[in-house]
Amino acid sequence: QVQLVESGGGLAQPGGSLRLSCAASGRIVSIDAMAWYHQAPGKERELVARITTSGTTNYANSVKGRFTISRDNAKNIVYLQMNSLKPEDTAVYYCNAAIRTSWYTINVMNYWGKGTLVTVSS
Repeated sequence: QVQLVESGGGLAQPGGSLRLSCAASGRIVSIDAMAWYHQAPGKERELVARITTSGTTNYANSVKGRFTISRDNAKNIVYLQMNSLKPEDTAVYYCNAAIRTSWYTINVMNYWGKGTLVTVSS
C-alpha cells in the first residue's frame, strides 16, 4: 500500500506565501514524476506543477514565476512553494506521484493524496 499525505494548506492574504508538502510512504520501490494539481469548486482538476526525478519542471502558465516545485528524493517528499498568492489560487491542492511498488515489475501507478485546502483572501 502507498499513501500520499499533503500538509501546509491554510489561509493566506493576497501577496502572501504558503509552502505545501507531500510525503509518500508505503510499499515504494521508486518514484518517478511527482506533481501538484488543484481544483476549485465547479472546475476540473488542473495541473499546477510537475517535477521529474532528475529535477525537470513544468508549470501552468497561471503560476509561472510565482510557484516553485521541488523534491527530496531521499525522503520521498515533494514541495510547492507558493509566493505572490492571488485569490484565484484558492482551491484544494492535490499531490500526485507515479510510483513503482514492486521489484518484479517496471510498471508504475499513479497515486493521489486526499488534498489540502488553500484559501487566499483578505
